[in-house]
Amino acid sequence: MNRSEFLNKLREALENDLNAQAVQENIEYYDSYIRSEIKNGRTEQEILDMLGDPWVIARTIINSAENERDYYGGTSGAYGSGQSMYTEEEEEKEIRHPILHLMGIDTWWKRLLFFAGVIIVFLIIVSIVTGLIAAVLPFALPLLILILVLRIMGGR
Repeated sequence: MNRSEFLNKLREALENDLNAQAVQENIEYYDSYIRSEIKNGRTEQEILDMLGDPWVIARTIINSAENERDYYGGTSGAYGSGQSMYTEEEEEKEIRHPILHLMGIDTWWKRLLFFAGVIIVFLIIVSIVTGLIAAVLPFALPLLILILVLRIMGGR
């Protein structure tokens, strides 16, 4: 098999499951890769043997596209129809707050609850610290004054 046959088989394998743009991007990628490796001194046959069966590569690309659609919940990007389940505003929010999105905090009320929880935890920590200070201060303050007086008196 030569480069042309490899790319034709890859195209044929991809055309049933991906849109034309995605097929073309993948064909161009592999064509560019093969040409680049030839320039680096490898033979066409070595490269094609290393790449393996174009049908297996196509299956991997198609599975990847399906996983992308499942993850993003739509068919956006080069692999789908160009429509997304999210509006542009929601996609921008996802980009701005990727950690919140990964945690499942993707609506305004979940974010409100999340930030209220963070504030409550912060207030609890502040209360504990101030409570400890208030409990220790009646013993520590006279002790500090006594140590200060002894140092002043001992310095004479």
